[in-house]
Amino acid sequence: MNELYIKYIKRALPLKQLALLLILSVLAITAGVFLYSKLCKDIKVIEDGKPIVVKTMGADVEQALAVMDISVGPYDYISTPMDTVLDSQSLNVINIKRAVPLNLKIDGQLKEVMSYRDTVAEVIQENGISVGPLDRFEGVSPNDKVVAGMDIRLVRVREEVITEQEEIPFDVIERPNNTMNSGEKKVINIGQNGIKEKYYKITYEDGRAIDRTFLKEMVVSDPVSKIVEFGTVLNFRNSRGELVRYSKVMKMKATAYTSSFVDTGKNPGDPGFGITYTGIKAREGVIAVDPKVIPLGTKVYVEVPGPAPDYGFAIAADIGSAIKGNLIDLYFDSSETVRQWGRRNVVVYILNEQNDTRWKQNDTPWYSK
Repeated sequence: MNELYIKYIKRALPLKQLALLLILSVLAITAGVFLYSKLCKDIKVIEDGKPIVVKTMGADVEQALAVMDISVGPYDYISTPMDTVLDSQSLNVINIKRAVPLNLKIDGQLKEVMSYRDTVAEVIQENGISVGPLDRFEGVSPNDKVVAGMDIRLVRVREEVITEQEEIPFDVIERPNNTMNSGEKKVINIGQNGIKEKYYKITYEDGRAIDRTFLKEMVVSDPVSKIVEFGTVLNFRNSRGELVRYSKVMKMKATAYTSSFVDTGKNPGDPGFGITYTGIKAREGVIAVDPKVIPLGTKVYVEVPGPAPDYGFAIAADIGSAIKGNLIDLYFDSSETVRQWGRRNVVVYILNEQNDTRWKQNDTPWYSK
């Protein structure tokens, strides 16, 4: 076929014209080759680390990639802008990194993102997520390489110190009061609880408390003791309902006497008639004692067991030759009463108050005032 075409041309064209045509064809081919060499660019596309080297007539990056049928998504990385004009004098290198889907669970929310970043830390930074000093990653670490479908969970960790107040119970101090009756109590100070503060560190993860650690405690105010005084003075109620306060009790025998000659060996008008050993006038309420057992001047209460009335309050102001040991002699104004009394068992209470000295100062006994 080609031979026939050449023979046709030779018959149709003179030899000179044929030579000119050949020369023009060569020139055209040479010019085309030169023009192609001037317009063609070398391009190297590295996609996810895999290089592809080609020649292209495209004027910019976008045209070159279109010819190569390479598309770049909105989340992909490309090292050179699409409108960058290609350099015909040197190799054009274009890096492309494909974005992959990732699952981010942060602040209790789960969302899917696309990222071309290499590490977990870069993805977190790219999404504008701040990481606190106590926050931690779960299942991954910041330097882990990113892979498609990776779950990245950032746990928010927060600590706070709280203070709780606790009462310190006050103690109760009981102390004796020698002026109060036995069985009586009196509050001198009501007492007050103290306060101490306890400090705890609470750790939260994603807003939920997961740990409580005791740190220290501090006393804010000391407790104030409650002070209660209790009476020590022995006492009882006599048959007349009077309160008798005593320091000592003795069981004794009691006889009775008057100022008569039979009892004292003196008659009315005799010196010292009706006057006791201590110098006060004898009358009911005066008793004779053994000073070795009950000192003179001691105030007492004489109780008579049984249905008979008590002798009552008295003062040891007299003595007698026959009054020895646990024996007392009770003064009565009536000789008949003395005769009826005879000798009886009595209970003698030494009274608690012994500071009344009026019996020494005049003829009126203390018990009558």
